[in-house]
Amino acid sequence: MVGGISGLSRPSFMADEEFAMFAHSVGRFVAEALPAERMAAFRAQGMVDRALWNSAAEAGLLGLSVPVAYGGAGGDLRHELILAEQLGWAGIEGWDVTLHNAVIAPYIVAYGSAEQKQRWLPKICSGEMVLAIAMTEPGTGSDLQSIRTRAVRDGDDYIINGSKTFITNGQHADLVLVVARTGDGKGAQSLSLIAVETADAAGFSRGANLEKIGRECADTSELFFHDVRVPSANVIGAEGGGFAMLMEKLPQERLVIAIQALAGIEYVLALTIDYTKERKAFGQALIDFQNTQFVLAECKTEAVMARAFVERCVELLLDGKLDSPTASMAKSAVTEMQGRIVDRCLQLFGGYGYMSEYPIAQAFKDARVTRIYGGTTEIMKLLIARTL
Repeated sequence: MVGGISGLSRPSFMADEEFAMFAHSVGRFVAEALPAERMAAFRAQGMVDRALWNSAAEAGLLGLSVPVAYGGAGGDLRHELILAEQLGWAGIEGWDVTLHNAVIAPYIVAYGSAEQKQRWLPKICSGEMVLAIAMTEPGTGSDLQSIRTRAVRDGDDYIINGSKTFITNGQHADLVLVVARTGDGKGAQSLSLIAVETADAAGFSRGANLEKIGRECADTSELFFHDVRVPSANVIGAEGGGFAMLMEKLPQERLVIAIQALAGIEYVLALTIDYTKERKAFGQALIDFQNTQFVLAECKTEAVMARAFVERCVELLLDGKLDSPTASMAKSAVTEMQGRIVDRCLQLFGGYGYMSEYPIAQAFKDARVTRIYGGTTEIMKLLIARTL
């Protein structure tokens, strides 16, 4: 059983007993560190406590796919998948440890210099540095080629000016990978990825912790750069190579979002099945009505198909063969499915589904953004359409 729902056995690439043991360990951490009352407190304050990041580091959950030589666990996407699943199956949305681990750290692992890896990766794994990546700007959205933030060379430094918005981990971030234009090229040309260490960055400031309709404990922020001076040694990879690096790593980000959305689907199905078995109407349990059975049967079928596709994509990525259109299919299909399924499940709760104290209501709110961040469904369709 996968997440108590699927019925599919684990694929062969997840068959090692090590993964079952790791899943048990992560599940125990989630249960102990993130009980419902603590999550409610995090949502009320608009972000998780920094202590949670430290606890995760002590439990060995930061830097899962960072090499051991730099303080990481030396794992790969399979370990990141397990972490995302355990969080999703517990209904934990908004603590963006998976972004830190599986989306941003890989840029430094793959493209960072030896000095950059030695300087930053151990702190990323110890919880001393929380990561953010600053792509989106007020006028760009998913259009990375329209980025206006500029980094102008001044001797051995760059001076960064611009603003970013909707930046996840924005309030906590100690190291921000900033996508900035370092030349006069248009579109994808002359975009670079520059690391800004926020503690020492004069001219760097954080805007408000943005209020959202879901994922309330995710610190999502505006970031401002006014003559922020950083050494040229902070450029990740080659100057002007930012767009190419983003295009190479975005498929993994989109697959990670699909993994999270799938875990969210399985979570709401488990909630709903339990509720319909307990809730009585007209003298019988809701699960005994044919309509309830048909709705849940359809939802489960979609979830099982999604799991088969997502796990195939994981296999492709592990083999270095996952392309952008396929990752875009996974991201768009599973997040759209999540929206449909959580809506249908909420309907089975009746009026209680609309009450904030019911977890299904929180799941409904949390699910909406998955069709937007990491590239909207519409952008995914454009990428897929190029293969027609």
